[in-house]
Amino acid sequence: MTRLLTKTWLFCTLMLLATVSQAALNITATRVWPAPDYTRITFEAGQSINHSMIILQDPARLVIDLQEAEISPALKSLSDKILASDPYIKAVRVGNFKPGVVRVVVDLKSEIRPEMFSLPPAGEYNHRLVLDIYPLVDPLMALVQQLGSSGTPPAAEDSDTTQGVVAPDSSVTPVPPVLQDAPTQEATPQVPAPDKLPNGRLITIAIDAGHGGEDPGARGARGSYEKHITLAISKKLKELIDKEPNMRGILTRDGDYFIPLNRRVVKARKVQADLFVSIHADAFTRPQANGSSVFALSERGATSASARYLAQKENESDLIGGVSINVQDPHLARTLLDLSQTATINDSLKLGKAVLGHIGDINNLHKPRVEQAGFAVLKAPDIPSILVETAFISNPEEEKKLNDPAYQEKMAASIFAGIKKYFDSNPALTRTRIAAE
Repeated sequence: MTRLLTKTWLFCTLMLLATVSQAALNITATRVWPAPDYTRITFEAGQSINHSMIILQDPARLVIDLQEAEISPALKSLSDKILASDPYIKAVRVGNFKPGVVRVVVDLKSEIRPEMFSLPPAGEYNHRLVLDIYPLVDPLMALVQQLGSSGTPPAAEDSDTTQGVVAPDSSVTPVPPVLQDAPTQEATPQVPAPDKLPNGRLITIAIDAGHGGEDPGARGARGSYEKHITLAISKKLKELIDKEPNMRGILTRDGDYFIPLNRRVVKARKVQADLFVSIHADAFTRPQANGSSVFALSERGATSASARYLAQKENESDLIGGVSINVQDPHLARTLLDLSQTATINDSLKLGKAVLGHIGDINNLHKPRVEQAGFAVLKAPDIPSILVETAFISNPEEEKKLNDPAYQEKMAASIFAGIKKYFDSNPALTRTRIAAE
């Protein structure tokens, strides 16, 4: 009898401990990343987050129930991270719905298409629950369709301008805070009338600032983050390109938010880019590693072990930044068709060689030739594409240069000089949009 009572007591104790454990879910961090394409809200915890979501109307709102959770300081601070200028979210409210269930209500400004998914631990992150809020209509595609129906050439306007960037909760997450001043609306560069363009041809350069948002990229010895440096250099490159009368630069991102690698390719193809240039800062385990590099896509394996290592590292960006495998995009499907890329890769190598030659005038070269590997972000089948590693952020001296606006200007100028040299030998043809059409 005593043994039976003991077993019963142990069983009840274990059940009680299990119940307490389930109720102890603590949201340790929340982050909000507004962007023109979508707004992302991230919940982070030390264990997987059980949840449910419904969409309600009149007024439009999303309701998310976090099961067996408690209201933590990170959840309380979520409402303060919503900007008035957020394109999709009006406000966020957090409260106890019933014992063990925390309800998060996202008040919306318009009809949206939500995507919610969980991510396992990756990089410096623990378990994450991610909510991506998309508009019902893709704004970039709406612009392309409008221009196509009107016959008017696209203005030299970066369609990815955001009204603000929210600083992440740096007190509870290892990701560094973003720049406090929100990016302002960029002035639209003036593009000459079609009859004043040489041969009526407008050249579009897609400029891809590596990483962003949830994906900080490499971390420097002095605490710098790759995502901030790549964006600074990309913006300077865009300014130089926009000054040319027959060119325009399009940024894949102009603020601190994450874009999946394949979506960067899709963006470039939607605007019918002539070239795609992805800006990065290299990193290695040894701080002595130094120099700049240029890479192109390879269909037959990497040209070196270091190129293979770098491609693997850069391709992990989606694991860190967070991508839902359920999102389907017809333009993405078209991009991923099994098309022959031989001619495009040859042009990429020509472009890379021209850029590498000019970068060598301002910095040491890590490798004297264009390297090749299977970079996911370079897989546009019809756009010559290169990835530029501007310097090693893991090298203290080069990290210092990367944070120097003067060096950023020089790097942007050298990349632009390489682009112009490429077009001197390879004039843009009529495969993309003609300004006179």
